[in-house]
Amino acid sequence: MSSKIKLLYITNQICGSGGLERVLSIKASYLAENLDYEVHILTLNQGDTPLFYKFSDQLIYHNVTAKGSKFNYFLSYKKGLKQAVNQIKPDIILVCDDGLKGLFVPWFINKPCPMVYERHVSKNIEIKNDKQSLLQKIKLKLTYALMDFGAKQYDTFIVLTHGNLKEWALKNIQVISNPLSFYPSEFSTLQNKMVIAVGKHCYQKGYNRLLQSWKMVIDKHPEWKLEIYGTIDKKEGLLELAHKLQIEKTVTFFPPEKNIGEKYQKASIYAMSSRYEGFGMVLTEAMAYGVPCVSFDCPHGPGDIIKNGVDGFLVPNHNIPGFADKICELIENESLRQSMGHNARVNVLRYQPEKIVHQWDLLFQQLISK
Repeated sequence: MSSKIKLLYITNQICGSGGLERVLSIKASYLAENLDYEVHILTLNQGDTPLFYKFSDQLIYHNVTAKGSKFNYFLSYKKGLKQAVNQIKPDIILVCDDGLKGLFVPWFINKPCPMVYERHVSKNIEIKNDKQSLLQKIKLKLTYALMDFGAKQYDTFIVLTHGNLKEWALKNIQVISNPLSFYPSEFSTLQNKMVIAVGKHCYQKGYNRLLQSWKMVIDKHPEWKLEIYGTIDKKEGLLELAHKLQIEKTVTFFPPEKNIGEKYQKASIYAMSSRYEGFGMVLTEAMAYGVPCVSFDCPHGPGDIIKNGVDGFLVPNHNIPGFADKICELIENESLRQSMGHNARVNVLRYQPEKIVHQWDLLFQQLISK
């Protein structure tokens, strides 16, 4: 019989290139290899898809298959969850699912042990465009009410930033940030005329705002280049926008990059144009390479990570000319770029995995002792 504490992570899929997958690969692997937990991961409809990130060989995988009509899908998902939980008999269950169903998992499985919910995004993810109809506003209110109701069923509700605390009126809530993906010994010289952004093409990432500000940057500094890495979605119309702004010669769109560290190391500035965030892991990754960041001060994450004027710049959300100004300031002032890059590398050490996972370990011990 194993005397290890059994953790079960319930999530959707872990084969993608997103932040949630990256975080889980680091955290679950660290818990299994360094803190001797028995860690199980239960995915949904993942099958045999290969993983984008490296997960520890010590993790134990399970998968639920759900298909058919919405009703049949729900029934097969619920049945699959219950079967897996009965088989694994976990001591603690953690749910990493930012969809509405994730908040109702305690009901689906009759809550057999302490349960923790990990929220990786802002509630703003429910907002899909700048202008909302009355019907969309009513639907949003209803969705938020359901979310709050579901959140109360968990023993502990984890958010990534202090800004996110304000979104939830809960007693069972606390902040544990994302761990750092890497801390390389080789870092950027900040000499290349290169700005980088990382993340999939979508409304949230605000790349249309980035391109508009980039137009202002290259009017002053035409020799600089912008590289954007992330899943390309033609529907977002970014290639057309770059063409319309006549900046297509200075902007390149790349698919997700496994060795993204190499790209950070070649960059001199990181640009985050998101409308909202859950955390902003890409900021901590860039900072680990000593790259100063310019970010909109969007809800929520950048304001926790960047010390404005010390290791990067926070620009009021939606202020596109202000965003361009701060990129230009870093382009034009090399000593500022170097000092901010140095400070970024020092300040980001607070997110090292051993510090972050230690907070999880303490939480698990508290939940077990209850």
